[in-house]
Amino acid sequence: MTASSAEETAMRDAIALAARALGETSPNPVVGCVVLDADETPVGEGFHAYAGGPHAEVVALRQAGVRARGGTLVVTLEPCDHQGRTGPCSQAILTAGLRRVVYAVGDPSDRAQGGGRRLAEAGLSVESGLLAAEAERINAEWLTYARLRRPHVTWKFAATLDGRSAAADGTSQWITGAAAREDVHRLRARADAIIAGSGTVLADDPRLTVRGFEPHDHLRTHRRPLRVVADTRARTPLASRVLNDEAPTLVAVAEDAEASALESTTAVVRLPRARSGRGLDLSALLAELTEREIVSVFLEGGPSLAGGFLAEGLVDRVVAYLAPTLLGAGAAALGDAGVATLAQAHHLDIDDVTTIGPDLRITATVRDRPAPSRREN
Repeated sequence: MTASSAEETAMRDAIALAARALGETSPNPVVGCVVLDADETPVGEGFHAYAGGPHAEVVALRQAGVRARGGTLVVTLEPCDHQGRTGPCSQAILTAGLRRVVYAVGDPSDRAQGGGRRLAEAGLSVESGLLAAEAERINAEWLTYARLRRPHVTWKFAATLDGRSAAADGTSQWITGAAAREDVHRLRARADAIIAGSGTVLADDPRLTVRGFEPHDHLRTHRRPLRVVADTRARTPLASRVLNDEAPTLVAVAEDAEASALESTTAVVRLPRARSGRGLDLSALLAELTEREIVSVFLEGGPSLAGGFLAEGLVDRVVAYLAPTLLGAGAAALGDAGVATLAQAHHLDIDDVTTIGPDLRITATVRDRPAPSRREN
């Protein structure tokens, strides 16, 4: 049985519902759901708004009530089949008396997968894969975390049209306009952690906080993503704004770094150096963040750190803000990314191109990841 037009419309609505909670559900996925009655009329809808809250299926089924009996549940992610902070959605679906379930993406997590199989074994018609690409895109952060056992990494940079992130004299504020900077804060608010390098901290003294726009309608305050400083030699000044109390901070240093002053001020984690001896082992950094249930990372630190992440195949998405400005000289937006020849280039799929004030925002997904180079940053 193939999906009906009503089910496809319902799935598009479910994807839009899921997007309403982007950045609010970690370490859980974003999920949207629509319930159709026996005549394929929508009678309930919902989304998972926050970790520990009711799942999208439960919200939609509560709204539908008895009208769900004999109907169809359309959901962006396979219904869970485990008891966590809430009960299994598979059981809620069976109790509601539905005849059919359509989901877009299978649940890859060890704990929760299997809901589709359980429902099929109970006699329901179950179909998967409807609008899967669209549903995967809206849930890319969590799916990366579940499949690869590491956070999803978005690298953001601002540059002139000729790729310069600073002028020849080092000045860089502000390359892009106010609208683009506000947009960056919206993206920061969706992340669990914001990473910058010690070079950026020393040069710009950033706050790395979320501010300057209204939070989502179901929240009253901005989220406070973890601020992470990749600081191999423990050079972060104790007076740095990134160490203030506006948000939690973690400083990652090398195992042999003298960091006693920092350790008395903020949280510090010691990590192996990269094999080249330059910088930290970035996979170890992401593994540490995974242990802390960090699902999504917003990478903002300088060209060298970005190059290191790209060289190791650890960047999943790129967000570039391009200003209608030409410098002709100055720092490049990206440092050495382990590319010696065109065949090793990192290729991207363009997802979106949007004008933000006078600037251009390009969002792209990293399509292929060359084998990690022997040079780490």
